[in-house]
Amino acid sequence: MSPGVPKSSINPIDIPEREQARAKRPPMRGNHSGSLSYRQVGRFASMKLGIVKVKLDREVNAYVLTCSSTKEAIVIDPGLPVGKLADQVKGMTVRFIVATHCHPGHVAGKDELKELTGGETALHSADAKQFLRSADRYLVDGDELEFGEFKLSVVHTPGHTPGSVCFVVANHAFVGDTILAGGIGKQTPETDVRRQMMSIGTKLLRLPLTTALYPGHGPATSLERELAQNPIFRGAGARA
Repeated sequence: MSPGVPKSSINPIDIPEREQARAKRPPMRGNHSGSLSYRQVGRFASMKLGIVKVKLDREVNAYVLTCSSTKEAIVIDPGLPVGKLADQVKGMTVRFIVATHCHPGHVAGKDELKELTGGETALHSADAKQFLRSADRYLVDGDELEFGEFKLSVVHTPGHTPGSVCFVVANHAFVGDTILAGGIGKQTPETDVRRQMMSIGTKLLRLPLTTALYPGHGPATSLERELAQNPIFRGAGARA
């Protein structure tokens, strides 16, 4: 869901002084438009990771990740219409179909996409229980999903929903509605904002500042940029 939480309704995260100093550096520059691109990062220099953003109904961002050398893929947040996603994986072997959380806009197309591609569906068990959703595999924190020469790591970040997760590969994090550019996902009855802030502070802030963030709505951003500009971080206004 798009940003909609009033600034006064959340408790900003206190950032250690060393993080504040790092956050004062200029935001990371780069093209994160979501179009097909290949990036080389650290030990992944010999491998090529493709990232495609697909705009779906309810202003949801889905993502198709591909290993260029093996043509294996993972689909993140399989909403509707499924045809848009199916077009992006033609000629690919879809290994997994995963969701950052089980709000309908992020998961409504998973079963149809599975029928079309044969990919294994995967959800966090807490959201499967909360929303009465089934999957081939139930995820827990620390799981790794292999596609080609890459591994997608599962980071449980409860708060927006009980089973919200982020997916990390190289220096790319697919964060669903846990954090958006300039805010967080809109509150719903099952949202626990305090827990969400704890997840951001204890899980996402452990990632390198240069980590690119790909949210479930809106534009891509970076952890460095959000530390400097997002009002959920204490003192963000003074650094923006």
